[in-house]
Amino acid sequence: MDIANSSVIIPEEKILERKVKCMIISLLSQSHEIMYRYKLRSMNAKKCFYIFSFGMIILGFGIQGFCQSTKNEKSYQGKPFIDSKYKGGAQVLPGKLQCECYDLGGEGVAFHDTDSINSGSGKLNPADGSYLHEFRMNEAVDISYTKFQDPPIDNNAFNLVEPEKDQLYVGWTKPGEWTKYTVNVTEAGTYQLGLMFTSNKNGKISIAVNDKDATGLITIPSTANEKETVPWRNWHHWNSLDNMAQIELKKGIQTITLHTEELGDMNYDYINFKKIK
Repeated sequence: MDIANSSVIIPEEKILERKVKCMIISLLSQSHEIMYRYKLRSMNAKKCFYIFSFGMIILGFGIQGFCQSTKNEKSYQGKPFIDSKYKGGAQVLPGKLQCECYDLGGEGVAFHDTDSINSGSGKLNPADGSYLHEFRMNEAVDISYTKFQDPPIDNNAFNLVEPEKDQLYVGWTKPGEWTKYTVNVTEAGTYQLGLMFTSNKNGKISIAVNDKDATGLITIPSTANEKETVPWRNWHHWNSLDNMAQIELKKGIQTITLHTEELGDMNYDYINFKKIK
């Protein structure tokens, strides 16, 4: 590599940060010069100068934090999900965040899965050209859909809340897995979170906003039932946890990450974001 002829690209947020710092230094210098040029050496003038200087320092830290936040947001390479049927882009909140519509970007960017095989699309549900069977089948996140049939699967008598028919969901979840979503929050405020789910154990999840934990561990109660006569159907007893957490959201584009923390064996249909204040 020819270092002499190479160029260094400085990120926009770094250029902004440097410009702001130079501006603050210049303002401090000018204020000091004015103070002595006009011999404003009274106690009140000095107090004003110190207050002004302190304000500029606080502003500097604020701008630097903004620049760092901008840098973090720009560093995310994922993009809102879109396909032949879903063309909505960033999911809009308040409303339902569909768990299967995690971002595009691949392993380590838009999701993390403990293996590379989609256990649902293309496997349990063999590729047959249909949308439900082939939905994101080349990605590692395990996805299936609610099946209403006879004998019953997701339309069973042990449901605590009835799911929608042919509803795609994320399943086969394991601890350490996560999916990330770009969302458009139309109203800032406090949001109550609800989850449409099944749980074969008492697993735990957490929700992060812009990569920062917003909820801590949330226990998802088991929906398994000892009266179930078909053992594998214990993974298909649906329920809704209407107030699993409350979080603060700012207005605008940001990311939500759903983490499977402990035990796993949960299916995630959607997370409902309800603005309560």
